[in-house]
Amino acid sequence: MKRRSFLFSVWTSCGLSLLFTTAAWCAEEGATPAEESPVGTVFKWLHFLIVAGVVYWLVVKVLPPVVRRNADKITVAIIKATTAKNEAEERLKEAAVKLTSLEHEIAQFREQAQKDAAAELERLRNMTKAELEKVRIAAKTEIEAAERAARVELKAIAAKLAVDRAELLVAKQMTSALHSAMIENFVLTLEGRPN
Repeated sequence: MKRRSFLFSVWTSCGLSLLFTTAAWCAEEGATPAEESPVGTVFKWLHFLIVAGVVYWLVVKVLPPVVRRNADKITVAIIKATTAKNEAEERLKEAAVKLTSLEHEIAQFREQAQKDAAAELERLRNMTKAELEKVRIAAKTEIEAAERAARVELKAIAAKLAVDRAELLVAKQMTSALHSAMIENFVLTLEGRPN
């Protein structure tokens, strides 16, 4: 590639030098390019051949590979773009399918969560009822125990009050004569018993 561009620049420089030299030579002679002299005609044809050769060389040798390379680059870019577009469309379709299935899964998760929440609520209600029943039974048992203890204590208080009352009554009614008679009677009952 570098060699071609070097040769092209050399040939172009040579051709332009020859063209300018001829124009300068003609100007020195005092002739115009329009005049027909054998040397001027030769130089005209020589210039024509050089320019035609350069144009031919550009059109036949240089331009086709350049155009082909550009066409190949464009073709590769089009193929890559088409492939990228197809992949993007495929990903878009997959994303749409996933989005649809995701919405369905979310609906299922919500439904399952509602079922689980209802089941958990029912389980908590049943557990609360069972705990309340246990507390009611424990309270009833405790009340019955307290009731029994209160009855026993009440009986003990009543017995003590009865003994205290009886003691007071006996103390009021007890005279020294009655006291001596009771002792004599007790001693007599002891004597009559066998040992």
